Amino acid sequence: MHPARWARLARRPSHRYDAAAMAARGFRPLAFARVPEDQMRERARSFLAMIRPRRSVRDFSPEPIPLDVVRRCIEAACQAPSGAHKQPWTFALVTDPALKRRIRLAAEEEERRTYGERMSEEWRRALEPLGTTWEKPFLETVPALIVLLRRDWEIAPDGSRRKNYYVQESCGIALGFLIAALHNAGLATLTHTPSPMGFLARILERPANEKAFMLLPVGYPAAGAQVPDLTRRPLGESLVEYAADPTEPSP
Repeated sequence: MHPARWARLARRPSHRYDAAAMAARGFRPLAFARVPEDQMRERARSFLAMIRPRRSVRDFSPEPIPLDVVRRCIEAACQAPSGAHKQPWTFALVTDPALKRRIRLAAEEEERRTYGERMSEEWRRALEPLGTTWEKPFLETVPALIVLLRRDWEIAPDGSRRKNYYVQESCGIALGFLIAALHNAGLATLTHTPSPMGFLARILERPANEKAFMLLPVGYPAAGAQVPDLTRRPLGESLVEYAADPTEPSP
């Protein structure tokens, strides 16, 4: 569509909603500030430059980290969209050394069985470039663990269960927000998924409606930390575009 037509449409008032009726239903005007395209491009470029060097870390320093920063990043994650706005998540921030040790031992027990009995040869080959084993000392070394728990249902005031919707998708989006926020703040993370993860809710004594979705160690990389020499796929292998034929008239 020609840019001039877009500009005319943008200036046209929307008649889709009646403002008074929407306000009566608890709606409010959207707070959204458009920015010039050159500024949009700069923001996109800056974000990519910030997030591109992010790597998963398995060798953490025991050095303390500012927990107020971690809490702020968790708050940012809680701004993620969720199915029916149910916000079906709990973030458990674990810094107690005794709890971290219990989590490490339980995780290693599951991982020992996974590497020894459950893992297929195809799975082993996929993990080989990463150099992982069943041993997870970083769970104890790292200054903080964040356990993201999914909430499949809520307990209503009358004691009944109320189902949450799109729980996996919602938690996945919130996790992405969290990882980006922590990296932006200067902290390293690892998405760790010991399978099964039922031990996490038990150790943390969480209610029955909460199940572990992800275990995220958070801290500074250890001095001299190494990561696998990996490359990302180029954009052309991940992006497929379906653009309108510029020769066809606009509707």
